[in-house]
Amino acid sequence: MAIFKLSGVRIAGVAGCVPKNEISTLDYSWISEKERQGLIKLTGVEKRRVAAKGIATSDMCVLSAEKIINDLKWDKNDIEILIFVSQSPDYPIPATSIIIQDRLQLSKKCLAFDIDLGCSGYIYGLSVIMSMMVSCNLKKGLLLVGDVSTANISYRDKSAYPLFGDAGTVTAVKLDPAATPVFFNLQSDGSGFDAVLIKDGGMRHPIGKKSFDYKKISKGIIRHDVQLALDGIKIFNFALREVVPNIIDLLAEYSLNIDEINYFVFHQANLLINDSIRKKLRLPKDKTPNNLHKFGNTSSASVPLIMVSELRSELNNKHNKILLAGFGVGLSWGSVYFETDHILCSELIEI
Repeated sequence: MAIFKLSGVRIAGVAGCVPKNEISTLDYSWISEKERQGLIKLTGVEKRRVAAKGIATSDMCVLSAEKIINDLKWDKNDIEILIFVSQSPDYPIPATSIIIQDRLQLSKKCLAFDIDLGCSGYIYGLSVIMSMMVSCNLKKGLLLVGDVSTANISYRDKSAYPLFGDAGTVTAVKLDPAATPVFFNLQSDGSGFDAVLIKDGGMRHPIGKKSFDYKKISKGIIRHDVQLALDGIKIFNFALREVVPNIIDLLAEYSLNIDEINYFVFHQANLLINDSIRKKLRLPKDKTPNNLHKFGNTSSASVPLIMVSELRSELNNKHNKILLAGFGVGLSWGSVYFETDHILCSELIEI
């Protein structure tokens, strides 16, 4: 396991953006009204935000970045690193991060690159940007994380369509010798790669004539091979098997007291998974904020979106001990513990 500690770096601010377009699970006519009610009870997803055609992940991330830069009163010339974490880039080539560097009018001395990760992407991305800033003495950086997952899901797939929403976020990271340490535990298991999969479109299975042929997988699930295939049972079993031990190992490695942690922010997979993890850790509900009912599963953006939508006042005004955990597509998962001291959380943006 990759368990490690970073010192001298901290989160300075967080901002997020969601589409204005709101869709209710109760309006999902592909399934019966009884099934819709059961779906809401099981997943917790009542409404989702869905990006209009032409709105990319980068658009939401750029708006978030402009907001946090202005709110922090940062000089753009001081930003030395930009990382974009997403599985919905602008183009296959080039990296979206390079395009964003120009859109934000950052210095050409700013390094930029993409990371192709989904549900665990925020935790992994935070570890990468913080590690690079510490080792390379980079004073200020931006971690942009988000996805437009809804663009690649079949309306006639009841296992996936009602779950996912779209969002883009930014986390401003700053070197600070006085910052308390940040602790990470990152893991992966590629044997479960097909649990969340878009089969065609890469080098292994290039798009061909049959890629867009719809297939009936089972009752209520019809999709083609350029659309997301989700094995809910496999993801559920994986999350219950791996997430709790990952968190416990991190806490044990650094002698962290679980009772002293103010908030546990989990990837917003679905209500059943998150409640099961909470109960295994014996956590009270008020320590595990969620926004599934408002935004659904926003993939890599879900953890920072919780910070903006549910914990904004707490993070802005108080000292907190926080544990974040991301898990899913890959299979990939990880957790991070840190302390906050008046993080600047900007008001949520709509596009």
